[in-house]
Amino acid sequence: MSGAGAPQKMNDLDGTGLKITIVAGTWHTVITDGLIAGARSTLEKANVEISELRVAGSFELPVVSKAALEAGADAVVALGVIIRGGTPHFEYVSDAATSGLTQVSIVTGKPVGFGVLTLDTEQQGLDRAGLPGSKEDKGAEAAEAAVATALTLRALRG
Repeated sequence: MSGAGAPQKMNDLDGTGLKITIVAGTWHTVITDGLIAGARSTLEKANVEISELRVAGSFELPVVSKAALEAGADAVVALGVIIRGGTPHFEYVSDAATSGLTQVSIVTGKPVGFGVLTLDTEQQGLDRAGLPGSKEDKGAEAAEAAVATALTLRALRG
């Protein structure tokens, strides 16, 4: 399981005044809805202003994330589910989403919490979706990373 070595949760994050947008794909709804719930819960505890946008799939996450950041969001939590199939499509979409979201963060100078699951099986997603019985909550982790990074950037920029 990829959770080995993960840092402790930052339960004391105070993101008061931050505007954070969750941008989530629509594929694999059970897993995606779990990721969204975990992200929302973490963002609510951090006292941030939350908005949510849905996109067709993980390939569309970068362009909508960039638009949300340019429209005033302080950070984005990008959530998606990509499950390996029998064609190279998995590699193309995974690379496009990952590279695209990295570029969005660099170009805008704003954080993107990365919650795109790249999986071999649906069960791996269920194990990471923050659902009852899940071993991990990658939606919550991505939201925590977005808030923590936005706070660090706010402190650096004064």
